[in-house]
Amino acid sequence: MSQPSLFWWQKYGTLAQMAQAAVALLGFVAILFQINEIRFNNRAASARAAFLGYTDLAFKNPKFAAPDYESFVAYFLYACEETIAAFADKREWQASCDYDLKPHLPFLCEKNKAEPAYLATYSAETQQWVKASMKTASVTPPDCKPGKT
Repeated sequence: MSQPSLFWWQKYGTLAQMAQAAVALLGFVAILFQINEIRFNNRAASARAAFLGYTDLAFKNPKFAAPDYESFVAYFLYACEETIAAFADKREWQASCDYDLKPHLPFLCEKNKAEPAYLATYSAETQQWVKASMKTASVTPPDCKPGKT
């Protein structure tokens, strides 16, 4: 007596079982996408909070807005680093940070001249941004004063 021939899908289960497995796999992929989106949204919220904190600090302490204190500038650089990373596709955030960086360039030039390791505490992108901004503004050692641009 011969065995009835099996369709290929009968070796792996019924059609309903395969459909259920496919739906489960799609659900798992959707969860992975959702986790990634949550991570992005958390970073964006953190960046907004850091930038707003920096702005709040500048309004509450206008004497610190002049580039006299390392902690103020460090907070500013951190806020911009987070903001630019979170909103890389939004040019207006970069432009805002570029504008606010200009008055701090002489301080950063002096700091970098005295302690070259200082800028190394920031990401490679932030180091490049600060150095490019110094070059654009012609802020260079030894005097670290803005040149004509």
